Amino acid sequence: MSFRTQLKNLSLILLVSLFVLLLSSCNLQSADNFSPVEVENTEAILPTETLVLPTATEVPKRSLVVCMGQEPQTLFLYGDSSRSMWTILEGVYDGPFDLVDYEPQAVILQQIPSLENGGATYSSVEVKKGDFVVDANGDLIVLDKGALIYPSGCFDASCAQTWDGSSVVLMDQLSVQFTLLPDLKWSDGEPLTAADSVYSYQLAGDAALNLSPYVQQRTASYEALDDVSVQWKGVPGFFSNQYDMYYWTPLPEHVWGEINPADMALSEAVSRAPLGWGAYQIQEWIDGDHITLEKNPNYFRLNEGLPAFDYVVYRFIGDYADQNIAALLSGECDVVDQRSLLIEELETVLTLQKNNELKVYSTPSAEYEHIELGIYPLEYDDGYNPYSEDRPDFFSDIRTRQAIAQCVNRERIISRWLLDQTQIPVGLYPSGTLYSMIDPEALPYDAEAARTLLDQAGWKEYDGDPNTPRTAIGISNIFDGTYFKVNYLTTTDSLRVKIAEHVKEHLMECGIEVEITTVEPDQLYAAGPEGVLFGRHFDMAQFAWSASMNDPCVHFQSDQMPTAENQWLTINLGGFQDENYDTLCYEATHTLPTAGDLYTSRQLAVQQSYVDSMPIIPLYYRLKTVVSRTDFCGLTLNASTRSALFQIESLDYGEHCSGNN
Repeated sequence: MSFRTQLKNLSLILLVSLFVLLLSSCNLQSADNFSPVEVENTEAILPTETLVLPTATEVPKRSLVVCMGQEPQTLFLYGDSSRSMWTILEGVYDGPFDLVDYEPQAVILQQIPSLENGGATYSSVEVKKGDFVVDANGDLIVLDKGALIYPSGCFDASCAQTWDGSSVVLMDQLSVQFTLLPDLKWSDGEPLTAADSVYSYQLAGDAALNLSPYVQQRTASYEALDDVSVQWKGVPGFFSNQYDMYYWTPLPEHVWGEINPADMALSEAVSRAPLGWGAYQIQEWIDGDHITLEKNPNYFRLNEGLPAFDYVVYRFIGDYADQNIAALLSGECDVVDQRSLLIEELETVLTLQKNNELKVYSTPSAEYEHIELGIYPLEYDDGYNPYSEDRPDFFSDIRTRQAIAQCVNRERIISRWLLDQTQIPVGLYPSGTLYSMIDPEALPYDAEAARTLLDQAGWKEYDGDPNTPRTAIGISNIFDGTYFKVNYLTTTDSLRVKIAEHVKEHLMECGIEVEITTVEPDQLYAAGPEGVLFGRHFDMAQFAWSASMNDPCVHFQSDQMPTAENQWLTINLGGFQDENYDTLCYEATHTLPTAGDLYTSRQLAVQQSYVDSMPIIPLYYRLKTVVSRTDFCGLTLNASTRSALFQIESLDYGEHCSGNN
């Protein structure tokens, strides 16, 4: 029996026990899905749409139904984080920040700290032998003789000093203060205080949770100054302009404080019903079917008329886009979350929008699809030897890489498969950010120019047959007569396979023969040395990375190539190596944001080198796509937000959207 059918047959028990009213007009279906955590499956009355009750004293309940592609495994903030988890938690935690266009916006804090408003400050402090500091390479070290450091007032490598081990040395220390809005409460009515953020910091540092130690290690202190203010101080020599990274999301110590961190993953209160301060609170979680939230009576924006709904029901009906679209069109859900592979049905949903059957929201994300080139595979580590069984050195010549970029009609990929809803990534930073490249020379599609570059690199159309691959003639490290034939690796994702076929066709027109191999994601991303990507066992591979706001040039530095020495954990998977690029990246990463124009110019310089060198072939920014009923309002997509529902408290539909569509 389906979930909505069950609801149709349930009784709503009123406060006056003499009257029993039957509910109707509910048709919410359940769907099969995996059930990662087993709990007692209890029945509950879950309104899923406006319920008109035959009594003048009852206030009709309103609900929002969200169809989701996947069920989260946990709702523990420091558990297994996922997009599906944050889709739920946006209703439980409102903020503390919303990251909009890669800039944090205060939600439960009075302001975003900055040097300009005094929330962030640098002070000169004396350091001595044995102190933890961050050196000029950005590494956390114990100060000792010979350490290369930035003395106080120094903002780039030109003024770095090597400490003699005895002289008095001053270094700059960053301090950031965060202040909560007044009178915030947890959903159980207890006050939310600065101490809850300190508790979260302490919990995040517990070894049992095995979280990344980067920020914790660069924290000298994190303490509550009073009930609403907390102060973070960094290790001397640590510089940053991303101050939101140094505020820990409050967690309810009054409820969780007695739970051992090692047991939190299995705790009901932590993983399945966490307290928050947001618009909603957890009502129930039925494995494999749905999670229901109800309005938080202690939400700090209640006096603004928010949230719009009494309940939010998240249904888990699988990733198949056609199922989600059908559920929306039949009225079984009001909005379909972005995780539901809608990109594969983009043409369908845009047509339905044109016919006024649904509303589509789409924006390029920070994730970019690209072709990684196996410039330096693992077999070259003992020296490239064309006389052995080493794969021919296809990609070390920059002209060849540029030719591949110009052979692939990336504009056509975006037009044909993504309906012009996104763009080609250029530069290292996400599009639209402060340091992104607006209008560089990005090697547009030009098959004729590409064939000329291949000729110059020594790849000749030897037999004049356009249906056979080019042949190496006169290339110093490749035998004459070697065919330009490569393997092209990607996942079984249907859109990726279509794009791979497109790339194959266009490269063949330039004389490069491609054989496509598809594997499951866990095989593609397996750890080195056996893993295909991280073990550097590929010619060409198509997959996605997320663009970074934190020193992205490091991605392609020579020392970031995965090897046994770095435990195969680094991300220069293609093995790109270029001394000039390394120098420019070093200058960019060893110049502090406080250096102003010098910092900006060096960020742009290393990006131009990246564009010229073409270590990878960027294809397109992946799309965030959400669909809703046509009378929906309040939803906006943004590339940098952790969930499309980050403004869930403002979402609404129907007559309540008058003037707000």
